[in-house]
Amino acid sequence: MHYDVIVIGSGFGGSVTALRLVEKGYRVAVLESGKRFAAEDYPKTNWNLRRFLWFPRLGMRGIQRLTLLKDVLVLSGVGVGGGSLVYANTLYEPHEAFYRDPAWSRITEWRTELAPFFDQAKRMLGATPHPATTPADRVMQGIAAHFGVEDTYQPTPVGVYFGEAGVVAPDPYFGGAGPERMGCVTCGGCMVGCRFDAKNTLDRNYLYLAEQAGAVIHAETMAVDVRPRPQGGYEIDTERPGAWIRKRSNRFTADQIVFAAGALGTTRLLLQLRATSLPKLSNRVGQMVRTNSEALLGATASGHDVDYSEGVAITSSIHPEPHTHIEPVRYPPGSNAMGLLATILVDGGGKVPRQLRFAGQVIRHPLRFVRSLSVRRWSERSVILLVMQSIDNRIHLSLKKGWLGTRLRSEQDDHNPNPSYIPVANEAARVAAASIDGFPSSAINEVLLDVPTTAHIIGGSPIGESATTGAIDPYHRVYGYEGLHVCDGSVLPANLGVNPSLTITAMTERAMAYWPNKAEKDARPQLGGDYRPAPRITPNQPVVPAGAPGEFRL
Repeated sequence: MHYDVIVIGSGFGGSVTALRLVEKGYRVAVLESGKRFAAEDYPKTNWNLRRFLWFPRLGMRGIQRLTLLKDVLVLSGVGVGGGSLVYANTLYEPHEAFYRDPAWSRITEWRTELAPFFDQAKRMLGATPHPATTPADRVMQGIAAHFGVEDTYQPTPVGVYFGEAGVVAPDPYFGGAGPERMGCVTCGGCMVGCRFDAKNTLDRNYLYLAEQAGAVIHAETMAVDVRPRPQGGYEIDTERPGAWIRKRSNRFTADQIVFAAGALGTTRLLLQLRATSLPKLSNRVGQMVRTNSEALLGATASGHDVDYSEGVAITSSIHPEPHTHIEPVRYPPGSNAMGLLATILVDGGGKVPRQLRFAGQVIRHPLRFVRSLSVRRWSERSVILLVMQSIDNRIHLSLKKGWLGTRLRSEQDDHNPNPSYIPVANEAARVAAASIDGFPSSAINEVLLDVPTTAHIIGGSPIGESATTGAIDPYHRVYGYEGLHVCDGSVLPANLGVNPSLTITAMTERAMAYWPNKAEKDARPQLGGDYRPAPRITPNQPVVPAGAPGEFRL
């Protein structure tokens, strides 16, 4: 099967790419490793591991992938719509430090250049402030008061259709002519999969419109090899992920390819290809991988008279420090499986190993430790704290062959290692615990392995001025190979301090805005040349009329 463009991945980068290139007249296919989900396909709770987790070799083909590396535990999304299926709907712009990072700030004035595309992304994703104050938000207000930063408290901008809660109505995005959907019922189930069709996942906007215009989505199709064709363009070999016998191997060809499989997926595939069929890929592939300087911890109440699962997945945030961002996270009632990753809070740093401190805490507070083992009504009793920072730090990824096959290996950067302990985060957890008459908690991997958790892994194919400083150029074209591009979280060259979804969307909107219409001359500078601004190209076949997204509210 031949296409003009094949997009590998259907997340925030891949979905934008599919729509915008269809608008410019290209025949587009999207390859997605995960399944296609309808609202009724999501699990009622995350105890339904087969529908929730992604371990395809074990028959689990859900939306939540967990990847344990030596230096970080990564949570990421899988399925048609990518991370939008499992993310917490948050649509923040990044901290100022992101734009100023020396890794890319010399190229252009990024804040100015990206501003119109952030506006476009917000409109397309239906960003709106969370309209209510939940019990967890009041805990956040108390934490803000403790740090003296009450003025930083704000409702989270979320990609959710609130409408009239529980009432099925035409989707306003399509002017009443499209599918019907139900308004948000504030059940907290966003990260298990929205069963009420209120979450603005990518299959409801970018991907939906792309398919309506002719893009073809191949679900449960994983790219395993990409190689140049003698006559031009590329061949892609695929198979069904996790298959032991019926791999459903297939071959596609395309004139151009866009890698959009997420920071881990794209980086892993490019590292594999650099060792085989694409040896001219930059040595920067796998470098400058960042965890958003992140930690996951929280507090669990002793009783259950207050339901902290009320609301969407994230409803507010504060900044205890200019470079630190804290949000309350929740799962719906009954979704207590992730509570198995929680244990008693233990500080890091210093000369005493964290594992030894953990043993000391267990001995000193045995009842608290025993209580932490119970996940009964955990989602209703707990306030999870997601802490992110825009501080510069990084890890590097490479491939390692083992008896189970080739896998990703991480190594800390010698000068700016990724933090495994954030003191202000632990302080916030203790304040939260005191306010709800409970106990603070850490992620068990942080305590026992000194390995932090991130839901926002970024980098690995970063933008750079040249092949010596980045894997791709400022127009997202891969150094060394005409016709290859990257549009996902792997391109981000710096920590954002917020969820990267909106930024990935905006940066991909920008990259697609400069692509030529099919069969027209490319106005971008030559690959490998000095950066210069190029004109935005108006699509010949617009699916979304010019100016119309401002009238739509998902």
